[in-house]
Amino acid sequence: MSAPAPTHTEDRFAVARSVADAVLYEGYVLYPYRASARKNQVRWQFGVLVPGAVSASDPSERAATRTECIVDLGPRVGAAPQLSVRIRFLQVQRRVIEAATGDPTVFLPVSRLDVDGQVHVDWEEAVERVVDVGPRPLLPLGPGANHHDFEFPSGLEYEDICDVDGTVHGRAVRSRDSIGGRVRIDTEWVAGSESLVKVVVVVENTSGWVRPGATRDEIVRHSLVAVHTMLALDGALFVSIIDPPPDAAASAAACINDGTFPVLIGSDDVVLSSPIILYDHPEVAPESPGDLYDSTEIDEILALRVLTLTDEEKAEARGTDPRSAAIIDRCDDMPPEMWERLHGIVRAIQDVPTYSEVATAAEPPSDQPPGGGQVPWWDPGSDSEVDPATDSVMVRGVTVKRGSRVVLHPNRRADAHDFFFAGLNATVAGVFKDVDGNVHVAVSVDDDPATEELAWQGRYLYFFPDEVEPATSAEATR
Repeated sequence: MSAPAPTHTEDRFAVARSVADAVLYEGYVLYPYRASARKNQVRWQFGVLVPGAVSASDPSERAATRTECIVDLGPRVGAAPQLSVRIRFLQVQRRVIEAATGDPTVFLPVSRLDVDGQVHVDWEEAVERVVDVGPRPLLPLGPGANHHDFEFPSGLEYEDICDVDGTVHGRAVRSRDSIGGRVRIDTEWVAGSESLVKVVVVVENTSGWVRPGATRDEIVRHSLVAVHTMLALDGALFVSIIDPPPDAAASAAACINDGTFPVLIGSDDVVLSSPIILYDHPEVAPESPGDLYDSTEIDEILALRVLTLTDEEKAEARGTDPRSAAIIDRCDDMPPEMWERLHGIVRAIQDVPTYSEVATAAEPPSDQPPGGGQVPWWDPGSDSEVDPATDSVMVRGVTVKRGSRVVLHPNRRADAHDFFFAGLNATVAGVFKDVDGNVHVAVSVDDDPATEELAWQGRYLYFFPDEVEPATSAEATR
């Protein structure tokens, strides 16, 4: 593999920017995009790094994240590769609405202020923060870590709220507390390799603030929110942590990523390490007209729901945050052709037989009327030779079929969520074949309180045969 030529640091992260922005603002404001909505009362759920004292007293809170990834120098071991690191997060900023009293020096807090049809309410906004480290030489490798401290000071700002005639009816008071942190970068050779290097990036909240009994809202104002790390290389390439090549599989599996999940971006020379689990090379769908800030968002459904809001609800949404205002305006003004794009898109991965091709490939049974009762090509019932309830597959010399006991061993090709099931015992519900001929083992996890309900719904976990191991009597009882 050849690494791309060096480019400006800002350009290095351009390809990751749209996905990184989606991570940065995930859950920032949810439908119906109003501050008063119950679902917008508890926010800041992803990638929150609290002050160390808070984490020490509450282990469920995190004060630091750790990213480890592998660099493949290939034939360029003697070259001078460069590493750039960018940390992005949000600093919470409190906005309080105050009404004018007639005395230009006196304003009083109010729950809402209506001016010219615009509703102004209290809200926690966010200020984007970026910390850049590098570019710095990846080699030579040293025993010491590279520390980079940063701090963003407290602030207090006032903004008058005026009508169209310029009369001041109130003001928005924005305040934020100081926050600080540290980025630690270290590199080391992978043991036994002459071309693989492990890169470690630790991001830590070093704010010394602490107040016993503080509410979460207070803690978040001293926290780094939606923290994610981007790494870029000049003169080398990253190795996929999810699906590494055989010669790097062991080193990739040994990487410790705490609170963050690194994936490849672009040409494998950029990594995005985020608190949200992604696959390698994630992209924002080109049909999406803009952010909706909702996990696994379905643009068409949310956009249609926006149209159902009343004028009063839209006014509050517009006054809640500029980003929610942009959503309301975008949905109200969306042209017909954009709605058509949102309705659905099919991206062909490979040619598959059409329904008509399958239907005409075989004569219907003699007891079935011609053209009647046909089963879609993707349904197991379209092939009488396929029966997940009785089909089996050989795994390590043992026949695995419905009712077999297995131990789950998700490998690096797996969905990242599957790793939570590593080492658990499960019972096989069936052996399936997909349209490409690949075999999948459907299982229910033993001792899972939800298993009975999920099985009743026909919902199972699916693994490749090499990701399950026939359970011995010892494994089945551990």
